[in-house]
Amino acid sequence: MRSWLRQHSYALRVALRRIIQTPFSSLANILVIAFVLSLPLIAASLLVSLEPVTRTVSVNPAITLFMNESASLSDTEELANQIRNENSDLIQLIEVVDKNQALEDLKNTPAWAESLSVLSKNPLPHAIIVTLSSSGQDFVNSEHVLSLADEFATFEQVDLVQFDSEWVQRLQVIMTFIKVVLALLASGVAVVVIATVFNTVRMQALVQRDEIAVARLVGATETFVRRPFLYFGAVVGFTAGLVAIVLTWVSLILVNDSIKEVAESYDQAFTVHLPDTFWVIFSVILAMIIAAAAARWSVTRHSKF
Repeated sequence: MRSWLRQHSYALRVALRRIIQTPFSSLANILVIAFVLSLPLIAASLLVSLEPVTRTVSVNPAITLFMNESASLSDTEELANQIRNENSDLIQLIEVVDKNQALEDLKNTPAWAESLSVLSKNPLPHAIIVTLSSSGQDFVNSEHVLSLADEFATFEQVDLVQFDSEWVQRLQVIMTFIKVVLALLASGVAVVVIATVFNTVRMQALVQRDEIAVARLVGATETFVRRPFLYFGAVVGFTAGLVAIVLTWVSLILVNDSIKEVAESYDQAFTVHLPDTFWVIFSVILAMIIAAAAARWSVTRHSKF
């Protein structure tokens, strides 16, 4: 056990010495990897910060029924009561909109007042707005609710049915898009880390080929020869991960200053924050493992001479 610890501590010291001996090259590699690592961290921060917002925003879809011209207000109210009684477990709120009141509301709007003043009769129909309940199940993109809208369209006095769910679908598309971008960024980061560490270790192996040859002559095993390079990659990946967290944290501070002003203008409080501690630590460990694996791959390919 002591021999095993001594060998690994020696390999770690050699790796640290190589980093110190080439400070500018090592710092450049660490900064390149750190900048690239900060991109998916920022995207992940945005994703985890938006998820609570999407949960607090009301996502109750609404179905609007526009009656035909022959339907009176009493007919509309009767149909509204029928819908409420038949679907009481699905409906949160049902509202009857009087076409005369709707016309008056439009006339009070400057953009519509002049146009509506020349009309001889009210062109608007009576309407029923059915707000569905989202408690207990997710109605967004639900075939059941779409079929409910189709059922409402079959009523004789209903001229048009509009299912208001597009904005919710857009929100889901945006969240899905961010997740896809995050996955692509993570894949790109892995490629950059592997390429950077691979090339650095390749150069070190070529520079130290005489030292490696002498070590083999005196009986050093391949594991002993390659272990310092593996630790070199791990240290570079670990350090780059820590620097990436700092860069992300600083970036979020700058971004939140701007976001705060916009959010306050809407009487809202919203900030972008780092993911949970577990995921932050996991990202550092993952960067360290990828860098170590890249170093192992590189030294295996370029130390055979």
